[in-house]
Amino acid sequence: MRKLENSELERKTVTAFKEAEKTPIIIILDDIRSLNNIGSVFRTADAFLVEKIYLCGITAFPPNKEIHKTALGATETVTWEHHNDVLEIISNLKKENIGVYAIEQVENSTFLQDFSIEKNKKYALVFGNEVYGVNQKAIEICDGTIEIPQLGTKHSLNIAVSAGIVVWDLFQKIKY
Repeated sequence: MRKLENSELERKTVTAFKEAEKTPIIIILDDIRSLNNIGSVFRTADAFLVEKIYLCGITAFPPNKEIHKTALGATETVTWEHHNDVLEIISNLKKENIGVYAIEQVENSTFLQDFSIEKNKKYALVFGNEVYGVNQKAIEICDGTIEIPQLGTKHSLNIAVSAGIVVWDLFQKIKY
């Protein structure tokens, strides 16, 4: 086995990325404090051709040196918008018949491995603050909640890790 060189990876150019068919996933980051988390989510979104990221509330947005440090250019490829009000974004996406799901531990949540997708449907995933999680009002207007099963003592994951896990799982379900 030989590690591939960067030149062998056949990476898309920015133009090719912009023109590529996107995975029907939208990421909503609400009140995310860590600039490193934001940049990491941009990289995940780039890796899986996510359609768009909404940066809401206090979530910082590009251009930002600290976001760029972990995004490594993904802020130039992934479409994004900043909005103050996450509730407005969720409501607008639902009006477009996009399934909106909070990633959170709540009563009657659906475990990620049990979450079924509908073919030809677009999904928006809401990730909340590192300490407080997804805002309760946002949870109440979402179509449902998805929970990542956790068996250890810490029952929480870093936002960037959570986004990577959930986006990968939905990507597989959508593409394969």
